Amino acid sequence: MVHFLLRRNWIGRIRLALTLFGLPLTVCSSGVKSSVSCSYPFRTSQTIRPITSSFCNRYLTSVGTMPSSAAPHVKSRCPQYPGSKIKRFLVPDDKVDWSQSWPQYNPVSHTDPSVVKKPVWADPDIGSFSPQYNTVDGAVDRTSFEGSYKKEKGKPLNPRGRTGLTGRGLLGRWGPNHAADPIVTRWKVDAKGAKINHPVSKRPILQFVSIKRKDCGEWAIPGGMVDPGEQVSLTLQREFSEEALNSLTLPPSERAKVHERISKLFKSPGFQVYKGYVDDPRNTDNAWMETVAVNLHDESGNSVSELPLQAGDDAGQVQWVDVDSSFPLYASHSRFLELVSKERKAHW
Repeated sequence: MVHFLLRRNWIGRIRLALTLFGLPLTVCSSGVKSSVSCSYPFRTSQTIRPITSSFCNRYLTSVGTMPSSAAPHVKSRCPQYPGSKIKRFLVPDDKVDWSQSWPQYNPVSHTDPSVVKKPVWADPDIGSFSPQYNTVDGAVDRTSFEGSYKKEKGKPLNPRGRTGLTGRGLLGRWGPNHAADPIVTRWKVDAKGAKINHPVSKRPILQFVSIKRKDCGEWAIPGGMVDPGEQVSLTLQREFSEEALNSLTLPPSERAKVHERISKLFKSPGFQVYKGYVDDPRNTDNAWMETVAVNLHDESGNSVSELPLQAGDDAGQVQWVDVDSSFPLYASHSRFLELVSKERKAHW
């Protein structure tokens, strides 16, 4: 127990130091389970869904929006690839960037059997088709929030550099695999409906809908992949409905009522918290995750706040959680919520 507490304290200090220097809050260690498998649940029953380029006007972007960090990815180089016994080729920090000459680089090739079987959510193998990179390729948007990415031998190159593994791993698309994360918030209120202020900060307390992942047991923001040609606003609403309200199991009449209730919230202007590359352990040299995180706020507390939360297939639990810096969340999700709190002038 002492060893665990010491390690936890050590990790906490590192996170604080990284925050102060503006670096990504990631720790890659065999002793930290959260660094391996919990963000943006991969759904084999659905297509990996790219984001359409016209969504940007849908949401407001504050000056406090979290930028897409240019620091070397960390979890994308974790030694063992998730869901397998595959070991990555070790890539040191100074060799991550593709501009660094490294003749000795000999990455492992791996594409998960679930992808090799050619399900509807995955691209065919290179050779059997020729994807059009950095553009909308039919229904699949292969553009990246990171800008134009390079190609080598007909395959796209990860814009953040080497990962020690080629192929697609668990990801379906060659190049960017796009996701969307809805951060749904409300004010914490008393029995009379008045906002409750935190005793220390004296600021009103926000609450957000959080799901507990089945795969890693951590609390996280709901999220999922964007369908081909789908607007991000619709993805955000659909994923929230499925993961936090379990809408797929509701009778048609109840599903219609839920849809009507949340449509107003999700059609309102939201605060775009983050847009860009995701340092995800499933990333490879040729396939990687990108996401858009948007805050939708129920100011009056009479839309989604009144709906009963029910966990969907990917979530073990779902509940409203007080937004607070002490509440442990997966990866960058805490940073997302910190920015939301600052935008809403709420307690953090």
